[in-house]
Amino acid sequence: MRLAFGAPALLALLALFTSRGAVAGVPAFCAKPVEMTAADQDRVLRFADVVKKELERSGTRVALVSRAGLDLSRFGLLYSHTGIALKDNPGGAWAVRQLYYACDESRPRLFDQGAAGFALAAETPARGHMSLVFLPEEDGALLAKAALDKPLALALLAGKYSANAYAFGTRYQNCNQWVAELLASAWGRLDSPTGARAQAQDWLRARGYQPGPVKVPSHWMMFAGQFVPLVHVDDHPVEDIHALALQVSTPASIEGFLRRQAPQARRVELCHDREHIVVRRGWEPLGAACRPVAGDEVIALAP
Repeated sequence: MRLAFGAPALLALLALFTSRGAVAGVPAFCAKPVEMTAADQDRVLRFADVVKKELERSGTRVALVSRAGLDLSRFGLLYSHTGIALKDNPGGAWAVRQLYYACDESRPRLFDQGAAGFALAAETPARGHMSLVFLPEEDGALLAKAALDKPLALALLAGKYSANAYAFGTRYQNCNQWVAELLASAWGRLDSPTGARAQAQDWLRARGYQPGPVKVPSHWMMFAGQFVPLVHVDDHPVEDIHALALQVSTPASIEGFLRRQAPQARRVELCHDREHIVVRRGWEPLGAACRPVAGDEVIALAP
């Protein structure tokens, strides 16, 4: 079973582990996926079609694409998973290149997934959010080249996965951290496969990359997280653990860094519920409620 999983959420993982009937030693998020009704699937596919049209009309060949997957609202986070959409992806136009955790192999892998599949992977089919960030031409060309450079992409892939991986450590990695390190390798022109991850992290740190912080509500929860598969704290600085604030790469932290490094970058955010699809162009966030305001494009969904 393939699972694109990159949530930096300790509590969300604990909730999943305890609420979906996980058996000992098997993460609940590797269990059977949430079932969709025909109406749910039709709505999400229509949403994915609107997303793909936005990618096409962007006039670019690459985009940072983020999805709201797990419910991270208790952390004040909406988006959980980020990948790179490539117009010239060998897996199909605008397929998303991303890190996923292969449950059947117990290891991280790189995976190309079409826009429809990327949208369908959200945990709650009744509502969905996606964010698209389009880069200036030169920055985008560097990122696309790096993403399609298989030896480099694989050199940046860690052997061990942790959903809450420390952003400046090489022991583990989550999906968002792979994207951050790919960005660093592309823009820093770091094409050496030797020590690729450490070089990328040095470049990010030198340019003020600010991962997270992901706030953990209590010391008890921090301790309990050690017993959840694919969640680790042994790579984090002790002071961060004591402060209950982990430096973890999130879609929000990557978008914020990208916006600072490339001020001309453009953002389009889309959401859907059972009534409509909302498209907002600009950096003002839509919010979890998916309520349009003046200037948003609204596409009605038939009941």
